Amino acid sequence: MKPAKYTMITGASSGLGKEFARQCAAMGRNLILMALPGGNMFSLAESLELEYGVDVRFFEFDMTNTTLLQQTLEEVMSQYQVDFLVNNAGIGGTSAITDTSLERIDSIIQLNIRSTVIVTRMLIPHLLQHKESYIMNIASMAAFTPIAYKTVYPASKAFISSFFLGLREELSGTGLFVSVVYPGPIMTNSHTSRRIIGQGFKGKMGLLNTSEIAAIALKGTFSKCRVIIPGLMNRINHTLMQLLPLSFKLKLVSREVKKEIQFTI
Repeated sequence: MKPAKYTMITGASSGLGKEFARQCAAMGRNLILMALPGGNMFSLAESLELEYGVDVRFFEFDMTNTTLLQQTLEEVMSQYQVDFLVNNAGIGGTSAITDTSLERIDSIIQLNIRSTVIVTRMLIPHLLQHKESYIMNIASMAAFTPIAYKTVYPASKAFISSFFLGLREELSGTGLFVSVVYPGPIMTNSHTSRRIIGQGFKGKMGLLNTSEIAAIALKGTFSKCRVIIPGLMNRINHTLMQLLPLSFKLKLVSREVKKEIQFTI
């Protein structure tokens, strides 16, 4: 009897990560979920096991703690056969750079970039043991242009885009397929929802709920797509934005983002 295969999802306690967990469980995939403490992971794991009959394991810790991250990954690889990695964990925010604490800046870089690269690097040899395996990486539409008043977040997502597209080419022919997903706005929490609603029609352009985004992302990943942009309006927006000069695009997007600051107070 072959050992059971697992999907590992980071940032799985809420929002898009939680929806990935639900939809993967509905496919009959066993799960390894990672999230910060306090995310009620026991309840989530129990409900997924009962509803879908899959095995769900979870680990609650801060992924920016490199020692804990490496120890956890070693434990996972020693006990479970992971053939699908979903790099979903990430944080952002909107504020002037001078109003953003050094701790916040460091947290974004540590989680969005450093931890994601460590997870991926450690799991690649493990994933390559399978005839076919997958890595899905959640970037953002923000990865396509620099943005004032967000600065660090879009830069981190641009890194994710560049790193994983390069990695896909490097792994070409190995049976390990890498996809990058570029979601538009997502109502992941009350603050984000308030900000999007406050922007009116422009804020809602390209808006999809988490179940739609997750379904599109999973379908695209298992179809071995390189780039996945959920939503017709987001794909149109991306095409149009590519035609604009960088200076104009930067001013246009940054002007809209600047309005978000009033919703962070």
